[in-house]
Amino acid sequence: MIDGLDPATLALLLLAALAAGWVDAVTGGGGMLQVPSLLLALPQAPAAVALGTNKVASVFGTATAAVTYLRSVRPHLLTAVPMAGAAFIAALVGARMAILLPKDVIEPIIVVALSVVWLFLLLRPSLGVEEALRFPAGRRHYVIAITAGVGIGFYDGMVGPGTGSFLIIVLVAGLGYSFLNASVTAKIVNLGTNIAAIIVFGTAGTILWSVGLLMAAANMIGAFLGARTALRRGSRFVRVVFLAVVALLILRLGWDIAVG
Repeated sequence: MIDGLDPATLALLLLAALAAGWVDAVTGGGGMLQVPSLLLALPQAPAAVALGTNKVASVFGTATAAVTYLRSVRPHLLTAVPMAGAAFIAALVGARMAILLPKDVIEPIIVVALSVVWLFLLLRPSLGVEEALRFPAGRRHYVIAITAGVGIGFYDGMVGPGTGSFLIIVLVAGLGYSFLNASVTAKIVNLGTNIAAIIVFGTAGTILWSVGLLMAAANMIGAFLGARTALRRGSRFVRVVFLAVVALLILRLGWDIAVG
């Protein structure tokens, strides 16, 4: 057994990591598969252990998706890099809070925000299909990007699931990126938040490294396949998967609130 897990449980975690890698590479939201799977597999462990182990798997998958995308798509690095830097710092704080505080205080706000934006995107089918930057190379563009990086980075460090989806929402609805380009940019930012969270969770000793690294291998395979699928199918495909994933995320968070 690895870290006390029997082979059947470990196999289910690897399957969840594979699926999470694919989903996360296309639209973000892979954490909503990995985190609940880890919580179920580790019922006696603190929630921070599941969150920390999830980050180990996710960072490898996110890096794989980013490299795969960058071979074909050139993101706006002047947006992605400062956004990632702000998110990295905020995620350090959020991950520290995750060790100290419960997450049930912020979940209702997240569900409402996701639901409003989901309806907004659903009712505007052309949004994000083609790139149409709202504030190209302007101060408002960078203020929105960095502010979103701080808020989403903090959320990713503290809770996690749905971070990629939040990033895509901001990049598409707020800044006017296409879904495909937004997905690439989100991977760069998400890579920063994952590294920050690993630093904090690792220092606190709340990571099962053996399980996390095995899940990372499965996550990388899923991420590579997901990124290739998104590149081949384009922004319309990413939009459809995005709406489906966010709908499931809303339902899962709503369920957590209802039964919590």
